Amino acid sequence: MNFAEYQEASARTLYSAVGDDGLGLLTRLILGLNGEAGEAAEHLKKTLRDDGGVLSDQRRDLLLKELGDTLWYVTQAASALDSSLEEVAKANIAKLASRADRGAVGGSGDER
Repeated sequence: MNFAEYQEASARTLYSAVGDDGLGLLTRLILGLNGEAGEAAEHLKKTLRDDGGVLSDQRRDLLLKELGDTLWYVTQAASALDSSLEEVAKANIAKLASRADRGAVGGSGDER
């Protein structure tokens, strides 16, 4: 499956909610993305806290499920911004390549 196929297939699972007019949908999607990323972080924390830092097959599967959920939210947010997941991916690679060329991969700041 490629980005366009995923974007099309995942759009069929987007549901409407109260307040989805205007900025409401994008807000819900970005907040959902944050929540799913938090759930992935929680599983990693539990790997360190409860599993002695050993990533079990079960914990790996749970992390992959959360990554899938974050992918869904990223994809829907891109759609809400009238963009494609492919466009987001290409722009990200270009940004990272520019940072690598300038020796600015490490550090902080959006415009490095």
